[in-house]
Amino acid sequence: MSDTLSTQVNPTVSTEAAPTAAAREPLLRVRHLVKRFPITTGIIFQKTIGHVHAVEDVSFDVYPGETLGLVGESGCGKTTTGRCILQLHRATSGSITLEGVELTKLKGESLRVMRRDMQIIFQDPYASLNPRKTVERIIIEPLAIHGLEGHSEGRKARVRELLDVVGLGSQFAKRYPRELSGGQRQRVGLARSLALNPKLIICDEPVSALDVSIQAQILNLLAELQEEFGLTYIFIAHDLSVVKHISDRVAVMYLGHIVELAGSKELFLNPIHPYTFALMSAIPIPDPELEETRVRQVLEGDVPSPASPPPGCPFHPRCSRAQTICSESMPELLDRGDSHFCACYFPLGG
Repeated sequence: MSDTLSTQVNPTVSTEAAPTAAAREPLLRVRHLVKRFPITTGIIFQKTIGHVHAVEDVSFDVYPGETLGLVGESGCGKTTTGRCILQLHRATSGSITLEGVELTKLKGESLRVMRRDMQIIFQDPYASLNPRKTVERIIIEPLAIHGLEGHSEGRKARVRELLDVVGLGSQFAKRYPRELSGGQRQRVGLARSLALNPKLIICDEPVSALDVSIQAQILNLLAELQEEFGLTYIFIAHDLSVVKHISDRVAVMYLGHIVELAGSKELFLNPIHPYTFALMSAIPIPDPELEETRVRQVLEGDVPSPASPPPGCPFHPRCSRAQTICSESMPELLDRGDSHFCACYFPLGG
């Protein structure tokens, strides 16, 4: 597949969630991203005996001001994709550009400067904050690293401003993480990610470790901040109800591949990949009558090992619609209409 994707196979030429996307340049462009981790043996003289295929030929665009959800089972490559974008993992191959700048080629000072425009909110608010530092010092740290708000009082004023923005208040500045609840810690993490005025924030399952009531507060806060500051999110999660609430578009990943991508409303109303349909059928419905009448798709077997992925479509060993061609070649991500992309030879309704 060439670097310039055609309209037919490019899942991001036009999107339901971004009606003016055709007239805009994407903020982030990912093309044919591959990340493989070596499997080694030995202690002193290490030998590579294989690779974990974490991400395989992933391509998508993210437009300014939108939220792209990345969903799938644990180990499908969601977090690795996010870390490759941030250059916390170096891609094995592929292209990642932010506002036209190729991130995979950057090193040293050039990469450090670009990282001001990209931030991350980590999954675990209990592990992502330094327990030895106060909230004030945690939020000041990125400002100091990048030489912003040059004097001490300016940085402290910026901390107070950020704490107010995330709904905590300046009285939290002198507290330590151990004195905060999980939701408060995640608000501190969000304040830290906003300190450098980033253009793109990777939200790596930011609410999965929180109580349901706190999840709603954090999700609403993310939406409010996006509207106020024009933020762009990649929202990584395995909870489909959370993704539906916050995302404009959703990309479904399975064993390192994007198998379906569509506008959030369209995807939840009309999933056409068998894997996506199985995921949707597992979402509980509060109405008992509807719950009894709906069709469920129960997947058999386990997810194949990414160290030895199956040939062809990675989902074919568990797919009830699979035929011979599915085990021979990987289907392309094609537009099935209305910017609804699916990588399947035998999609539902097709």
